[in-house]
Amino acid sequence: MFKNHPKGLIPAALANMGERFGYYIMNAVLLLFLVSKFGLPDGTAGVIYAVFYFGIYVLSLVGGIIADKTQNYNKTIQWGLIIMSLGYVCLALPIFSENLNGGAEWWTILVFTCLALLMIAFGNGLFKGNLQAIVGKMYDEFEAEAAKQGPEALKMAQDKRDSGFQIFYVFINIGGLIAPFIAPLLRQWWLDKHLLVYNSDMATLAHQYLTDGQLTQKFLETIQVSMQAGYDFVDELAFCQDYITVFNTGIHYSFFASVAAMILSLVIFLKTKHMFPQPAKKTTAAVQEYTKEEREALATEIKQRLAALSAVLGIAIFFWLSFHQNGQSLAVFARDFIRTDSIAPEIWQALNPFFVIVLTPIVMWIFAALARKGKAISTPRKIAIGMAVAGCAYLFLMVISMINNYPSGADFRAMNADELAAAGLAKEGPWVLIVTYLFLTIAELFISPLGLSFVSKVAPRNLVGLCQGLWLGATAIGNLFIWVGPVMYNAWPIEYCWAVFFGICMISMGVMLGMVKWLEKVAC
Repeated sequence: MFKNHPKGLIPAALANMGERFGYYIMNAVLLLFLVSKFGLPDGTAGVIYAVFYFGIYVLSLVGGIIADKTQNYNKTIQWGLIIMSLGYVCLALPIFSENLNGGAEWWTILVFTCLALLMIAFGNGLFKGNLQAIVGKMYDEFEAEAAKQGPEALKMAQDKRDSGFQIFYVFINIGGLIAPFIAPLLRQWWLDKHLLVYNSDMATLAHQYLTDGQLTQKFLETIQVSMQAGYDFVDELAFCQDYITVFNTGIHYSFFASVAAMILSLVIFLKTKHMFPQPAKKTTAAVQEYTKEEREALATEIKQRLAALSAVLGIAIFFWLSFHQNGQSLAVFARDFIRTDSIAPEIWQALNPFFVIVLTPIVMWIFAALARKGKAISTPRKIAIGMAVAGCAYLFLMVISMINNYPSGADFRAMNADELAAAGLAKEGPWVLIVTYLFLTIAELFISPLGLSFVSKVAPRNLVGLCQGLWLGATAIGNLFIWVGPVMYNAWPIEYCWAVFFGICMISMGVMLGMVKWLEKVAC
């Protein structure tokens, strides 16, 4: 699996793995954290989450421009890690207002939290795309060396690029696999210390009580199962304030693990950066050596490459809009409709990186076997297949929701135990999430690492960082609209929410298939 790849691949992957570990600790809990700390509705928290996610990827475009202008990828990456560390430090501070549901101090803390997220997004923009550009540059040099040995060696080296990005992607997901366990573990430790019990509904119900003071049956039922023996219960008001503060302080402490991961990633990068290639300095002399005809031909080729890149970026927008529901509608679906008595909803996000790690060698073996038989699947065709598989995930959820006759998420949460029993409604088993994430992960393996590989193939060589930033910029646009997931989820019977994402995936697959031959020609 690791044989015959550039020597800098594994150090770059390890540096990225540390950063991703820290990032996914925060990402696994962000939406639910905003709801539980500030009492925000799912939709409002979803908008903040979406804008943050948009910022991460659109600022990668800025990071790519900075690296291309300065021609100093290493410094850009280093500053990205430092700025992210500072953002996580700000998030780790357990700051609360006396009024948990409004007021000037409450708003100040919410703004402070959003500024911390902005710092993380900007640091990520400096780091993410530029490290990927360095990996692409490794394979440029790797192929150039192989070309000196003849056409056969060059072909073998070119075939390594897709698998190299898949290996790089596996290391990302090793960090992502471990990270979702950290925040729930630290939160549970802090709850145990204060004789409280984790309950996915309690924080939201506590905020509702602090807002309207109504003692609903569900609220009283949930209080009873949210206390351990020996807890000093005074009244509902004091309990709600205590639960919200303790619950979220445990989450704050988990962000210190993100700080440690950033520092580890920085150390790895500084120790191994001498192994990474850097783009050559640009000079005007090289342009003056071309004839008029050569410059025109070069300009035409660049236009074709950028057009092909733009087409794939358009498909990527809709894939990430659907895929990143794992932190939005799928996260609240796990909270509301899946039995999570012994496993916190955030931990289910570890399924995706787990499947990436397990399935990547299998997918790589299948691709390699097909290539040996002369039936290699082109990168654009793989992306089209990935969209179809992503559609299968939402088709599955749609069928499950129809069979169970599930209402909207908001209506389901409002029902107490007696009302749920009368309506014949019950939560589904964890197997539903396992199947869903299996489909989504297979789709991801066909799109995300191979999309990065495609960008590195078609990007003009003096715009590598910018083009990697454009890929992440397309991801940003998709992420900007992921908030529609929780909105649809809480407004309609949830089968309609899944139907929308199924339709998006199927339309995107059809468009991609219509462009495959042209894209294959440009990428050759």
